[in-house]
Amino acid sequence: MRDLRALLPYLRPYRGVFLAGLGLMAVSNYFLRLGPEFIQHGIDAIDAGAAPAARRAALLLVAVAIASGITRYGMRELLNSGSRRVETDIRNALFRHVQRMTAEFYDRYPTGDVMARTTNDLLAVRMVAGPALMYMTDTAVRALLIAPAMIAISPRLTLLALLPLLGLPVVMITLGGLIHRRTQVIQAQFSDLTSHVHENLSGVRIVRAYRQERAETAAFDRLNAEYLEQNLSLARVQGAFFPTLSLLGGLGAVVVLWFGGRLVLAGTVSAGSFIAFGVYLAMLVWPMIALGWAVNLVQRGAASMGRLNALFAERPGVASPAEPERLPPVRGARSVTYDGVWFRFPNAHARGWVLRDLSFHLPAGGSLAVVGATGAGKTTLVELLVRAYDPERGRILIDGVDIRRLSLAELRRAVGFVPQETFLFSETLRDNVLLGAPDDGRLERVADTSQLAEAIPALPNGFDTLLGERGINLSGGQKQRAAIARALAQEPPIFVLDDALSAVDAHTEARILAGLRGALATTTNLIVSHRLAAVRDADLILVVDDGTIVERGTHAELAVEGTRYWELLRRQELEEALSETG
Repeated sequence: MRDLRALLPYLRPYRGVFLAGLGLMAVSNYFLRLGPEFIQHGIDAIDAGAAPAARRAALLLVAVAIASGITRYGMRELLNSGSRRVETDIRNALFRHVQRMTAEFYDRYPTGDVMARTTNDLLAVRMVAGPALMYMTDTAVRALLIAPAMIAISPRLTLLALLPLLGLPVVMITLGGLIHRRTQVIQAQFSDLTSHVHENLSGVRIVRAYRQERAETAAFDRLNAEYLEQNLSLARVQGAFFPTLSLLGGLGAVVVLWFGGRLVLAGTVSAGSFIAFGVYLAMLVWPMIALGWAVNLVQRGAASMGRLNALFAERPGVASPAEPERLPPVRGARSVTYDGVWFRFPNAHARGWVLRDLSFHLPAGGSLAVVGATGAGKTTLVELLVRAYDPERGRILIDGVDIRRLSLAELRRAVGFVPQETFLFSETLRDNVLLGAPDDGRLERVADTSQLAEAIPALPNGFDTLLGERGINLSGGQKQRAAIARALAQEPPIFVLDDALSAVDAHTEARILAGLRGALATTTNLIVSHRLAAVRDADLILVVDDGTIVERGTHAELAVEGTRYWELLRRQELEEALSETG
């Protein structure tokens, strides 16, 4: 239950709403308690032949029923609406939190798992703040009001009637613990199920292309069967939970009928009092059963809140400093320096160093190209520049300022990054390219530079065409060109292109590169590419192998027989010749 303490800060802003709701609950239960009292007076008046007193009791019974109903409606409205507001606040806080998380977090938490926690688990937590709080408090208030009225009729009968209900705590503690543990397993299984569905829907084209529908369906069936079994296991516990509570409540009714009937026959208790006592007991039995349901909700909510707390406990591996520095106030390009940079992925030290002792300087307005075999560390090198991760040793500087001393907002304003994997939102092409930049004519300019303008006539609404999920209605090359246009639209002083031309043909690549040379003439450029045609004109070329710089120089200096660069160049020329022959 300690996990639920994290819920208190979200309840605090609405304490007025919850207090008003609980106040109406007390008033409602007060009116409810008066009902059996008027029933008692009415029946006793009928026995005595006092018709006016019986009519007055009937009218008062109707009045308190109406008053109780109105206040009960207000109670539900306030408490349930308050719990919805709490749910909204937690969801907003959780979304803001995961937005701050860095790549290392998403390496450990699949998207489906995060989605399950922000939907299914959050719903379980809301049930604690709403129905569970309402029914548990309602039971306590009703017991405090009704127990004295029952004792006033017969202390002994009250003790005998409530004796079976003492078994309720034992049932709730025993079965409630089972419910809590099995709920945790179910929520974890639901995360796995959600992750599987999300992954398959995202990669549906690959599944179909490789005829894996049957295999993926079978895998889903296995996960779904496990989820079903876990839910059935929980249902068996819950199935025993409520009948046990009803049985204990029924035993109380049997006690009242047996011993209370004998008191009536002995003349110790009037018929009206006997009936009122039975109504009082019935009014306690349902809240006791509802209390069991509420305990069930609390157990599930505690398990879910624990999973949410695990997300909230995560801290971004990369964060802005408390007192960030500012970059020098210059217009245009900025310099980039890597000074003895070593890096290995967090929690994966067994894999060894990904980058080792990298050092180079790229002056403002210069162009740097990074080439090398697959897995050499090229992408990691440029990801460190935007602080997807931080180096374990060494430092990276922009205009002489360590990027760890900059705010993340200023760093990412300074660097326009086009990653290998293009991601487009389900918005219009215009919104995807501008992405917060002003629509001041730059859209057409960057579309021309990136050769995206060629695709516009084929789109039904031009730049206002709504893209499907991840830009599914664009080709791979069109998506890459849109990503390049998006980075250009931000007009960054440093432009990073991470092998982002792999999906376009050589002719289109040459035209894009020609356009970029003009557009980025006043920008510092860092290009990663497996095509050496894209890097020939760079001021400095780095050849990276196994995380280290093995060669550096211009194209003319490196294109010498025997160098790694020459081997890459020769292999690529051979591949292109074979492709043309084919």
